[in-house]
Amino acid sequence: MSGEMNLETILRNLQPVLLDASYVFCSLPNKQYGDLDSLSPLASIQEPEGLTLVLQVQEAKDQALRFHGEFRCIRLQVHSSLESVGLTAAISTALAHEGISANLLAGTHHDHVLVPVQRALDAMETLQALSPNQD
Repeated sequence: MSGEMNLETILRNLQPVLLDASYVFCSLPNKQYGDLDSLSPLASIQEPEGLTLVLQVQEAKDQALRFHGEFRCIRLQVHSSLESVGLTAAISTALAHEGISANLLAGTHHDHVLVPVQRALDAMETLQALSPNQD
């Protein structure tokens, strides 16, 4: 299944779920994919400056990795297409209106929104307001 394309349908069915763990972004200069393969990142991005890993806080601390800020992850249960238009804009705009920073990551099946720990519940409320089909 390729995922939903219609933005209105996607927004009606967001079903945001706040994951239990807190996450951090770790920038690892001179590292690349395969290095630190014992870690379990939520996401990894290879950049010219090195490898960025999004890790649970405790895993980063256990490895003595440097990071700034802590984030909670909100997984959107809706299966949106990677080619749908407007979801990132709708989410970031709604959160920006509430003064909540957001880092969005797209997976094949779900989008993930990382927000500052202290604003996680506010972010959930904001996303639920975008989605009138909530239980």
